[in-house]
Amino acid sequence: MLQSLRTVFARRAALNPRLYPALCSVDGVSSTKRFYSPSNERKKFYENVSISQGDGGFEINLDRRKLRTPLGKVFMVPTEPLALAVATEWDSQKDTIKFFTMHLTTLCNTVLDNPTMRNKEQLITASLKFLDTDTICYRVEEPPDLVELQKNAWDPVLNWAEKRYDVVIGSSTSIMGPVIPSKTKEVFHRHLASYNSWALLGIEYITTQLKSLILSMGLVDRFLTVEKAVVLSHLEEDYQIQRWGNVAWAHDFDIHELCARTAAGTLFIHLCSSSTTVKHKLLQN
Repeated sequence: MLQSLRTVFARRAALNPRLYPALCSVDGVSSTKRFYSPSNERKKFYENVSISQGDGGFEINLDRRKLRTPLGKVFMVPTEPLALAVATEWDSQKDTIKFFTMHLTTLCNTVLDNPTMRNKEQLITASLKFLDTDTICYRVEEPPDLVELQKNAWDPVLNWAEKRYDVVIGSSTSIMGPVIPSKTKEVFHRHLASYNSWALLGIEYITTQLKSLILSMGLVDRFLTVEKAVVLSHLEEDYQIQRWGNVAWAHDFDIHELCARTAAGTLFIHLCSSSTTVKHKLLQN
């Protein structure tokens, strides 16, 4: 079974290599693997994990050595909460460092090394393109019970998004999907542009997981929980499974993994957008 799980991870890494770089190195000793590999486990080589404030951000220290990215850059994140969360990932490793459990570290490495050399505008475009093929905008014409299920489950989210952003989105049973008005795309573009590059990488990450920008923004705005967003993104698949059954363990494993990645991406967005300045000022007062 373990080999089967590793095969699943390997296939996902192959489909999304940009989102799964090798985790990191310490003091310039870089990994020879550019991308994430599920079998890339390493014996734990450190005792203590700490964070320290450097010029322009917060660093992670393994014992007395600075953590570095796969390309040898000092692993530095913009906020203290994000540094604490990443440090917790490293501190929770036992005898073996299991890289595939460290989603926040992986996302940070992707931003810091930027292997595809994308700028902020390209990150916005990457998420915005999902609006044309958004999961909750594609509806079926039959069977009636699935039509009703989609309406009851997806319409409230669609209505929320249209009201929240003051736009028209709509849905369609056509294989081409709904025609999204250019004004709607402009509004979402402006909204995405209000985030920094770190948060935009996180938005793209969860949008890729859920195949839905609308569900992703519902998560970011705290309209949806992670569990609810994942259920809504798999609505049709779960309907088919209830009718025809599924592989004994594969589906549950996939859902747990999707929840873990989606939760990590959502947490990443909030942590890299937060600031400790006000907190420190309040403490001083």
